[in-house]
Amino acid sequence: MWSLLLASGYLKVLSRQSYQEIPDGAEPLYELAITNREVASMFRGMVRDWFSSSEQEYNRFIQALLLCDTDAMNDYMNDVALNLFSYFDTGRPSKKENPEIFYHAFVLDLMVDLQKDYVVTSNRESGFGRYDVMLEPREKGKNAYILEFKVFNARREQSLEDTVRAAHAQIEEKQYEALLTAKGIPAEHIYKYGFAFEGKKVLIG
Repeated sequence: MWSLLLASGYLKVLSRQSYQEIPDGAEPLYELAITNREVASMFRGMVRDWFSSSEQEYNRFIQALLLCDTDAMNDYMNDVALNLFSYFDTGRPSKKENPEIFYHAFVLDLMVDLQKDYVVTSNRESGFGRYDVMLEPREKGKNAYILEFKVFNARREQSLEDTVRAAHAQIEEKQYEALLTAKGIPAEHIYKYGFAFEGKKVLIG
C-alpha cells in the first residue's frame, strides 16, 4: 500500500536507511511523508468519512441497548463478530490470552457516545464484587444498565444460553446494582444484560 501511494505521488521520501544499516537479506527502511496540504486535506476527509460511518453503526447498537431491544443488539454483535473479529481476537482462554478482555474492550468502546448522558464505568466495585460495565444516567428518571461478559465454558455450560444465565446469576449474587440503588435509582429502572461469547458467536440476554 505504501509503495502504491509513493508511486502515485501521494507520499514523498524524507530519508532512506543507509546500506551499512541494512541487515543481510532485508529491505531498506524509508521515512515517508504526505506531499502537501491538498493531499493532507484529502486524507483527513477520507478518515472523517470512515469514522462517520462507524459512528452510525455504533449508534445502532446504542439505540438497541437503550431500548432494551436484545434482538437488535444480537443482530449487530453477531454481524460484527462474523465479519470483523479474528480467531486471534476471540481465541480460547489460556494463560497468555483472555478473549473476555477483548469483548469487554470492544463493547466498552461502543459506549463512548453515551458519555454525555451517562457515567460509563468499567471494572469498579459494587456490592460484593466488580461489575464489567455500568451505565449510570446523569439525568434523574432515566434507566441504568449493568453489563456482564462471559466466555462460554464447555466444562460448566452446555450452550450460550447457559452462559447468559451464569452472567445474570453473577450480577444478582454479587449485587452489582448496590451502587445504583444507593444513589436512589429504583430497581425497576436498572436493566441487566448478560453477554455470552464463543469464538465469533455472541448471545445477549
